[in-house]
Amino acid sequence: MQSLPTLPTGYGRVPPGKIASVVTCLEMTERPPRKTLRPRERPLVMAPWPDPDLAEYRALFRRIGEDWLWFSRLVMPDDELVAIVRDPRVELFVLEDMGKAIGLVELDFREEGACELAFFGVVAEEIGRGAGRFLMDEATARAWAKPIRRFWVHTCTFDHPAALGFYRRSGFRPYAFLVEIADDPRLAGHLSRDACPQVPLIEG
Repeated sequence: MQSLPTLPTGYGRVPPGKIASVVTCLEMTERPPRKTLRPRERPLVMAPWPDPDLAEYRALFRRIGEDWLWFSRLVMPDDELVAIVRDPRVELFVLEDMGKAIGLVELDFREEGACELAFFGVVAEEIGRGAGRFLMDEATARAWAKPIRRFWVHTCTFDHPAALGFYRRSGFRPYAFLVEIADDPRLAGHLSRDACPQVPLIEG
């Protein structure tokens, strides 16, 4: 392996086999007005998914998130995942188009007075077609229907390039940056090696 030069002040080296992203945390402290939705030929439905089969859940999670290196729920032990998705304070929904699953949203109310938009996404072929806006408006309405003071979400530099702007247009305000370092899930086989090609695969 080629030796690396001395790093400039402010830089830190990420070991081979790891990935690093900058996370932006965003929040809203009051319910925003609803957005005007783009007309669609077929109506969408945000259906509750209170007791998901883990294999089906992970399959949809992978379909939505593979391009953005979503991996946390793929590597999480089954008992830990069940404890989250079947917690009565966590509301899980699937976005359906004529019965076909095209999106996922998870609203986490486990912190008193707050709701985390823990996961939010649509399949690749629906990006830019209005499904995300419909899902966000429905999720926001459901979050603020509870007695919360804060609705928050985080996104990162692996996400879709339009994600941060979408969240801001939805009424979220950035308030913090974080740096996340994790094992590259492609090396362990949790995601395919050609997933998320915009993030280089650097092996040891």
